Amino acid sequence: MRLTLHTDYALRTLIYLGFHTDRLVSIREIARAYGISENHLVKIIHRLGLGGFIETLRGRNGGLRLARPAAEIRIGDVVRYTEEDMGLVACMQAEETSAGRTCVLADACRLRGVLAEALGSFMGVLDRYTLEDMMTENERTRLVNRPDFRAAP
Repeated sequence: MRLTLHTDYALRTLIYLGFHTDRLVSIREIARAYGISENHLVKIIHRLGLGGFIETLRGRNGGLRLARPAAEIRIGDVVRYTEEDMGLVACMQAEETSAGRTCVLADACRLRGVLAEALGSFMGVLDRYTLEDMMTENERTRLVNRPDFRAAP
C-alpha cells in the first residue's frame, strides 16, 4: 500500500503544528519548512480544518493551530480521513461499477479477505500511535536547522 502525497503532507503539517503550539503558524511557513507548494498545502489545510484536526483563524493576525492536543490525534484517523480510497484491489474500492461488482470472482475469492485483513492490521498499527508519538526531538531539530528554513514572521 502506498499513501498519497496528500496524506503525507497532512501528517507533516500536523507534526509541524504540534511543534508550534505556543503560536499561530502560517501556510507559507509550513510550505517553506517542508518544501511543499503553498497552493497544494491550502487544499490540505482546508480538508484538515473540515475534519476537525486543525483550527484556522483568518485575518491579519490569523494562522493555523491544532484543534486538539497532539496526544489526542491518532495517526490512523488522519490516514483514514485523508485517503480517498483504501481499497487495495479493485473489488475493495469504495465505488463499484454501474454493473455491480468489479470482479466476477468476488464471491469465491479468498484474496479479498486476506487483503482486507492485511489492511486492518496496517491500520491497527497506525491506530496505536498519536501525533505526539511522531514529534521527536530529532524531527524538531531537522526542521529548525534546515539551511533553507526561515520561519515566516
